[in-house]
Amino acid sequence: MSESPHKAGFVSIVGKPNVGKSTLMNALVGEKLSIITSKAQTTRHRIMGILNGDDFQIVYSDTPGIIKPQYALHESMMSFVRTSLEDADIILFVTDIYEKHDEDDVIKRLQHANVPILLLINKIDQATEEEVNEKVAYWQEKMNPTEIHPISALHNFGVEQLFARLMALLPEHPAFYPKDELTDKPERFFVSEIIREKILLNYKKEIPYSCEVVVEEFKEEEDIIRIRAEISVERKSQKGIVIGHKGEALKKVGTQARVDMEQFFQKKIFLDLYVRVNENWRTDQKLLRRFGYSE
Repeated sequence: MSESPHKAGFVSIVGKPNVGKSTLMNALVGEKLSIITSKAQTTRHRIMGILNGDDFQIVYSDTPGIIKPQYALHESMMSFVRTSLEDADIILFVTDIYEKHDEDDVIKRLQHANVPILLLINKIDQATEEEVNEKVAYWQEKMNPTEIHPISALHNFGVEQLFARLMALLPEHPAFYPKDELTDKPERFFVSEIIREKILLNYKKEIPYSCEVVVEEFKEEEDIIRIRAEISVERKSQKGIVIGHKGEALKKVGTQARVDMEQFFQKKIFLDLYVRVNENWRTDQKLLRRFGYSE
């Protein structure tokens, strides 16, 4: 009896901020790879999650939310989106029950894509059946995608059916990555993302968007991982806010991050955090390269 053909392909997950792309990515991969908060622009990089089976490999790409760039940082984030679309075998265009998309350039780019586009209407648990049907009709007329799938990524509703459709559309191809790999990102990347998630959760206004995290030291020993990480801010006043009174705010971020890291790495973590002022790093090409945003 001959073996069934092996399928493999790149699935790009794109959409505006706050539509639940990262929640969907984690649900599809079965692991928490993308950080999830209620704040916009949570994802800054293209994060690949690799799902392997005996006869398939799906390489999911979670990309930054589609925005109109205001800084060099934003330009770099949108370049990750464009690259992801160029590589894709299938595009998952994520909207939600509240959204009417006004980024015409993105719609045009997707309309010229020569791969299947599955439009996902997320958060349907927050809508009536009539509202869902109205959204389906709206998107059918506006974009005429290959398929439309109402889902709730948070509650895993419709995700199994979506996966079945991805498997049906996946091209025949050998695996792109070794079968034991979960992501293309190194361990240091996930350390910085976990810390950045806690910053997003604990600070208000512009502070989370003015912060970037760089892992300066990652030493793995038999029973512990020792990590030293730098949080960059743009102004001295922001440094004071991040550290907090008697260091309490920074200590809270560190404690929360350490708990998540110990769960992620399944090992005891020693975490040393410090804060540095790098003025206007979001527009500084040299610093953006150091932080992994530019070639």
